[in-house]
Amino acid sequence: MNQLPETGFLRLAQIIGNRLAEPPIPPIIPIKKTCWWEGVKSGRFPKPVKIGSGRGTFWRVEDIRALCQSAGRAK
Repeated sequence: MNQLPETGFLRLAQIIGNRLAEPPIPPIIPIKKTCWWEGVKSGRFPKPVKIGSGRGTFWRVEDIRALCQSAGRAK
């Protein structure tokens, strides 16, 4: 299982994984992209942060860690 850094930001592929990347990125939360975005929309998952000129979408490590802990998958 991935170890999360203390602080910083994660891209979606780092959260839900990307098995087609080289090397493959293992998921922290193993769900499909559409399920993730539905969860963001419903408030079940943290809202993203736009960085730069609005092109980069990231999530705070602290928010992802809190989500994992609340789901019983503490990192």
